Amino acid sequence: MKKLKNEAGLLKEAIRVGTRYFAARGAGKFEATDHVDLKVRAIYLLLVKDKVIQPLASQDENLQNMRHKLAIWISKNLPKDHELLQ
Repeated sequence: MKKLKNEAGLLKEAIRVGTRYFAARGAGKFEATDHVDLKVRAIYLLLVKDKVIQPLASQDENLQNMRHKLAIWISKNLPKDHELLQ
């Protein structure tokens, strides 16, 4: 997969927004001590379950690809003039 410009910042924003979506959806709440990988996997699976994003192929389902998929998701949902998209 081609790396996005500012992918680390996009992933951080995706986790922030995804955490709020996760809680609003009633799926639970993350603790401050929860590892980023746990959050990525949980947010990814919830977004796939809710049909917000298309799932990865089963052979490509790993944390690196999930992180990339979340970065793509947030990049498509941010305003065009957002600083992370510049």
